[in-house]
Amino acid sequence: MPKVSLPALPVSALFGVVKPSGPTSMSVVDTIKQLVTRSRLFLSPDDIAAASKNQGKRQRGKRQAVKMGQGGTLDPLADGVLVIGIGGATKHLDQFLGCTKEYRTTALLGCETDTYDSEGKRVRVAPWRHVTRENVEKALEQFRGDIAQTPPIFSALKMDGMALYDYARKGIPLPRPIEKRQVTIHSLELIEWKGSDHKFRWPEKQLSEEEKKAMEKALEGVEENPTIKDELDPNAPSDADAEALPTAFVLSMKVTGGTYVRSIVHDLGHALGSAAHVVTLTRSRQGRFALDAAETADRSCVPWEVFKKASQDEGEADEEGWKGWEREVMNVFETVDGKKPSRSADPVPGPVVHV
Repeated sequence: MPKVSLPALPVSALFGVVKPSGPTSMSVVDTIKQLVTRSRLFLSPDDIAAASKNQGKRQRGKRQAVKMGQGGTLDPLADGVLVIGIGGATKHLDQFLGCTKEYRTTALLGCETDTYDSEGKRVRVAPWRHVTRENVEKALEQFRGDIAQTPPIFSALKMDGMALYDYARKGIPLPRPIEKRQVTIHSLELIEWKGSDHKFRWPEKQLSEEEKKAMEKALEGVEENPTIKDELDPNAPSDADAEALPTAFVLSMKVTGGTYVRSIVHDLGHALGSAAHVVTLTRSRQGRFALDAAETADRSCVPWEVFKKASQDEGEADEEGWKGWEREVMNVFETVDGKKPSRSADPVPGPVVHV
């Protein structure tokens, strides 16, 4: 095992983690933090001892052993690159707010949900059998370049101090239209046509009639006679093929900060004369942290399994005293001096929270 050349310990660092679908971003951070607070890579011996002594105790009002954060939350459904900052590197995480990011997402036709993804409730179903691969590729043209996006009404964005989803759930009319956001879609391509060769299903949970009326009421302030109802499919066969799985396809995109991937899929469904929602979402690049480190300045990410395994058993240290997970991090991390970076500088690009 080659020796590791490091700056003075402990270090402040940035590194990427491959978040799996399922756990929240915060739970991923918390698991890694348990390891970090026992590591001489990131803490001094005195801080490690203090962290061990205070483990399990309430730390309100007390200085934490180590600062730690992430550069842009991924929803539980989403997987992919999650950038972690430790120590002084947390001061660099805000540079991730405006960077270019890359995603892969699977869209399922015929159904839209309140959250625009498979975690939500079914809002409306619509015809999908008429949609072809050629239809999709042609419709994508209108979503490339500089576009204006309307965030989902079921989102945490606030209007006059109240979250949009509260307006929808309580049936309170929006005081004004949801403000559109200007974003840039650098590239947007259809990379796989799954057709019905998949195992995805529409969500079983549906909005009740009362919930639909509440959403319609919320939209009264911005739409004329808003109506939420299912649409009959004139092409639906009467034989066994009526149970065929709705069409699914995979998109790849490179976008600016603030872009809602789920909104692209939702709006694409409407453009196709159908409905659609996200069933898989992968952030493949976050600045120069990438799942496929193909460019010279790219940095690879540590698989989540490395931290999950270490959280159960860190194993023995090597001849230099490093545990396996520490070695994995050192292979990919970027150490920083901890100083607040200049706003004009762009050494560490990265993501925003919206997916």
